[in-house]
Amino acid sequence: EYLKALYPGELSRGLVIAYDSRNHSREFAVEAAAVLTASGIPVKIFKELEPIPVLSFSVRHFHALGGIVITASHNPPEYNGYKVYGEDGGQLVPKKADVLTEYVEKVKDLSAIDHRTREDLITWLGEDVVDLFIDTIFKESRYHGNPPPLKVVYTPLHGSGRVPVEKILGKAGFKDLLIVKEQEMPDGDFPTVSSPNPENEDALSLGIRLGKETGADIVIGTDPDSDRIGAAVRKGSQFTLISGNQMGALLTYFLLSTGKDRLTPASTLVKTVVTGELAADIAESFHVQVVETLTGFKYIGEKITEWERNPAHDFVFGFEESYGYLAGTHARDKDAVVTAMLICEMAAYYRSIGSSIKQRLEEIYAQYGRYLNKVDSFEFPGLTGMEKMASIMQKLRDQPPVELAGHKVVKVTDYKKPEETGLPAANVLIYTLENGATVVVRPSGTEPKIKTYFTTLGKDLAEAQAQKDALAAAIEPILK
Repeated sequence: EYLKALYPGELSRGLVIAYDSRNHSREFAVEAAAVLTASGIPVKIFKELEPIPVLSFSVRHFHALGGIVITASHNPPEYNGYKVYGEDGGQLVPKKADVLTEYVEKVKDLSAIDHRTREDLITWLGEDVVDLFIDTIFKESRYHGNPPPLKVVYTPLHGSGRVPVEKILGKAGFKDLLIVKEQEMPDGDFPTVSSPNPENEDALSLGIRLGKETGADIVIGTDPDSDRIGAAVRKGSQFTLISGNQMGALLTYFLLSTGKDRLTPASTLVKTVVTGELAADIAESFHVQVVETLTGFKYIGEKITEWERNPAHDFVFGFEESYGYLAGTHARDKDAVVTAMLICEMAAYYRSIGSSIKQRLEEIYAQYGRYLNKVDSFEFPGLTGMEKMASIMQKLRDQPPVELAGHKVVKVTDYKKPEETGLPAANVLIYTLENGATVVVRPSGTEPKIKTYFTTLGKDLAEAQAQKDALAAAIEPILK
C-alpha cells in the first residue's frame, strides 16, 4: 500500500530482495516476495545469500522502487530483522520510515493478506549481477590488479561475504589468500563465535590463530550481511586489532594521499557525529571538506544522493566508528567488500615500502595528535529496560552535568533540537569539555543499551587513556 501510494503508475519498476545466512532468512525473503507479487508488484530476488552492498547496488542498477534485506547484521544468532531500502539504494531515513510504519500499524488482520506467489512477477537474480557489482567496485582499486605481495587471512564469519570478497580480492590480484575453514560456510547459528561481530576480538580469534600459523600479514573478517569489516594486523609475532575509528583514519589518509589527482575543492569526507575527529583532521589537511551526519549509514547515503545534483560536494569516502566504510558511489550503504580490497591494498603498499599499517598509524598520531576513541555500553534487559533508558536520557536533559572528571562542560549539544544542530531530531547528547574531550551518550538503535563514546587527546596513549578512564568513571553513576 505504501508503494502504491508513493509510486502510482510506476509499480512495474518493482523491488529487489536479498537475504543473508541467518536462520530462516531465505524463507522470510521468499514470503516477502509472495506478498509483493500477490499485490501486483514485480520482484527480483537473489538465488543465493548476498551482502547488503550488492542489494544497494542492485536497487540502483535496476532502477527499482526499493529493496528489502532479511538480516540482523552483526547481532547474536537469536536475532533476525527486516531492512527497507528506498529507490536511491539507501535505507529509509526516519521521515520516510515513519510513513511506512503508519501503513504497518493499519494492518489488523494478517489472515486477510494475500500471499499467493505470482511466479510471472518473480525474477531470480544470479552471479551475473554479483559480477557486475565486482566490476563496478574494482574501479576504486589503487593497484588495478597488480598489488605488491601480501598474505591475507579472511573469515566471512558464516555469513554472505565469502563469494564476493574472494572475487574482489582475486580480481585485485591478491593470490595468497587463506579462508578460515571453520567459518567459511553460511550458518545462522554462528557456532564458532559468541556473536558474529567483527568489532569483537572473539570473532577474529580463529582468523588470528590461522594468521599466526601461516605467517599472514593481515586478518580481515566481515559480518553476516557483509557491510562491516574488522581487521587485525601483524606486529612482530602477534596481531593487533584496528578499531573502527583507527581504520577510518587510516583509509582516509591512504585514499587521499594515493588519490591526490582525483581531489577537487568539492571533494568531501562524511562521518557521523559519534565518530572521532582524527579522520576529519586528516581530510582538512588535504583541503577536503568534512560533513557530519547523525549516527547510521542511511544518513551518509542520503548525503551522497543529495550531492548528485550539488556541484559543491563530491563524495570521496564515508565511515562510522562501528566498522562501516564506503568508497565509491555504487551503493548507499556501508560496503565491506570494496573495503576489503582497499584495506589489503593499503597493507600491501605499506609493506612494500618497509612500513606497516600499525607503523603508519603511529606516524599519523605523531602528525595529528594522539586521539583515543572508546565506546562503553550499559545494558538494560527485560520489559522495563526501554523505560529505564528513556528515564536516564530525560534526566540527562533535565539535569545536565556541569563538569565531568574535574573538567567543566563548556557545551551541550542536544540532537533532539534540530533547530540548533541543523540535522534531523535524534536521541543523542554530546558534552564538550574545556580540555577538548567529548562524551557522547545515545541509546543503541538495535539493542537495549545506552552507549557512551569518549574522545580524548593526549601527548601519548597513556595520557589519553587516563582521561578516558576518568570520564568513564564520572559518567557511570549517572547511567545506572
